[in-house]
Amino acid sequence: MGRFDGKTAIVTGAAQGIGERYARALATEGANVVVADLNAELGETVAKQITSDGGTAVFKDVDVSDEESAKQLAEFTVEKFGGIDYLVNNAAIYGGMKLDLLITVPWDYYKKFMSVNFDGALNVTRAVWPHMNNGGGGSIVNQSSTAAWLYSGFYGLAKVGINGLTQQLAHEVGGMSIRVNAIAPGPIDTEATRTVTPGNMVADMVKTLPLKRMGTPEDLVGACLFLLSDEASWITGQIFNVDGGQIFRS
Repeated sequence: MGRFDGKTAIVTGAAQGIGERYARALATEGANVVVADLNAELGETVAKQITSDGGTAVFKDVDVSDEESAKQLAEFTVEKFGGIDYLVNNAAIYGGMKLDLLITVPWDYYKKFMSVNFDGALNVTRAVWPHMNNGGGGSIVNQSSTAAWLYSGFYGLAKVGINGLTQQLAHEVGGMSIRVNAIAPGPIDTEATRTVTPGNMVADMVKTLPLKRMGTPEDLVGACLFLLSDEASWITGQIFNVDGGQIFRS
């Protein structure tokens, strides 16, 4: 018996990287998983692999920045599995993202970036919460980052927004027995990180960590599953650092 037998989870940005690992772990624990992503080829592959491994998963294309696309994702999930219990807002522009300053980044790029990395989490939550409410409650995990407490330009600014969004939403939906928390990873060894961060910068970051290594997607899975599960039934509005000790908050 898994912790999530008979439950249904949506994971956005689940076609690869951390989101893929979340989706696989939820399926292993018994959840019906909707692999939601813009990349249909990779997303279909992940869903098919989960199914061949004995889990239950389907792919649904989604643009988290688009209100209608988010509504279609929620409706598709309810039609397929009868309800929505969990949402992991993981989708983001990260691998291959433009590196620039807040004062010089092209405005159109900034607006597109924030529409995905910040507004996307709110957009999908707005589409999903009525279905969670109809089912008696649920749990949402947003993907933040330690970049929220470090200088990281518009990427860090979006994560500051995710932290605030997590806290505000926790108050708005708590009365419906919907919990909202966030995970703030430190430096994680993914293909996306390797394309964005030069190796020498990664090495310098690792030297400053109390735990002297890069994190892996697997390091994040336990926190995500815990926060979604009934084991965290009295936890909401919290930002959980999973970062090798990178950030100290007193």
